[in-house]
Amino acid sequence: MPLLWAVLVGLVLGYLRGGRLRNLAALQLRWAWLLLPSLILQLLIFPLGGREPVIPWGTPYWHILSYLFLLAFLARNWRIPELLVMGTGLIFNFLAIVANGGYMPASAEALRRAGLESVAQALEAGSRSGNTVLMTENTRLNFLGDWLYLPAWMLLSSAFSPGDVILGLGAAAFLARRMVRR
Repeated sequence: MPLLWAVLVGLVLGYLRGGRLRNLAALQLRWAWLLLPSLILQLLIFPLGGREPVIPWGTPYWHILSYLFLLAFLARNWRIPELLVMGTGLIFNFLAIVANGGYMPASAEALRRAGLESVAQALEAGSRSGNTVLMTENTRLNFLGDWLYLPAWMLLSSAFSPGDVILGLGAAAFLARRMVRR
């Protein structure tokens, strides 16, 4: 959800700078179609509202595949600096996911502080939920997991990772800069 906040900030900054969304359509992004299968896979494996994933089997493999689509898209568009920043955040998340068997590790404390008590309890009871696993002492690269949080009083509060922060900064910069015609 921090990515949604970053997109909103980027849109606002883009409009304040005199930009328009239609200017994004003029960009010549290569292999943009790779974004669609990645998004679909993420929506199918990420449980929204504490529900189970639509695809309950092979979740770690689908999770990794969704990131491979994104990384391939970013590799084809490396010439855009903001996408390189986003790619750095994606690589951090990808490393945490691969190191933990296809699941993103999340801190139960961060989930609770974000107001996601039911998700924290589900993780503690079953050790994983959708594409997320509980962060424990055996978690690899736990500093790249979801240990940051937006407080429960904020709209779209959630736990998120340092990679998500970098990804969000890149997305905000991309929108703010690329909405303005040069």
